[in-house]
Amino acid sequence: MTVTFHCAEVDGLQIFYREAGPRDAPTIVLLHGYPSSSRMWTPLLPQLAERYHVIAPDYPGFGHSTAPPPADYAYTFDHLAATVEGLLRVLGIERYALCMQDYGGPVGFRLALRNPASMQAIIVQNANAYLEGLGPKWARIAHYWRDRATHTEEVDAFVSLEGARQRHIGNSPHPERYDPDSWTDEFAMLSRPGQRAIQADLLYDYRTNVAAYPTWQAWLRAHQPPLLVLWGQHDPSFLVPGALAYAADVPDAEIHLLDAGHFALDEKPEQVAGLVLDFLDRRLR
Repeated sequence: MTVTFHCAEVDGLQIFYREAGPRDAPTIVLLHGYPSSSRMWTPLLPQLAERYHVIAPDYPGFGHSTAPPPADYAYTFDHLAATVEGLLRVLGIERYALCMQDYGGPVGFRLALRNPASMQAIIVQNANAYLEGLGPKWARIAHYWRDRATHTEEVDAFVSLEGARQRHIGNSPHPERYDPDSWTDEFAMLSRPGQRAIQADLLYDYRTNVAAYPTWQAWLRAHQPPLLVLWGQHDPSFLVPGALAYAADVPDAEIHLLDAGHFALDEKPEQVAGLVLDFLDRRLR
């Protein structure tokens, strides 16, 4: 199945997205993590597109989308969600399943809260919504949230080449499964002019996601969406208890712990694709 590449104008921004699959099929919206882009979904797109319509956007400041300076675009998760919502409106997509990884969680949960009737199903891949899931590094980042001016070392680590590498390899016992191009390409994006300021603002705003966890959990309890949780268990950023916690709010959630890291598609593309397709075929058909 052919994947095509597009840009759409949303509030004066050029938002890049990948599209595949028949447009009259149920739509799956894939929301990428940090510091990646819609490119991270490359192993999954053709397989989903055999029987689903798939849209995978780049957020402003990421991938091939416009990256205006923070003076011209407020880099908050509220704003990223509003821009993605605008893209879906431009494309005429009213109902869809969400597949959320990492930063895709904060973006996706905001979409769910704003448009609950649009949500047909939710797939979580190491997208955290529980305090239990926060790894040790978040205690250091909290210093930055409390005093942004004096803890810039957290931004330095966040946008570094080593930081990008560690997000992929993490604690995996199988580092040989990882393509180094993944983190060198991401670091090239992070090295573009203006990126440090963009990512510093988003890292600072991440505190609003942690504060919103109880609201997201309440939404899950109230709406009981069909929920698939895929969790790379070697992820040092988002820990396994964060995956298991979803069951407390959605008892029928299907939870799978994978022998993989933060980016499970790096290590287990066939397993992820199989689980996602099985879930969607049962819950959307």
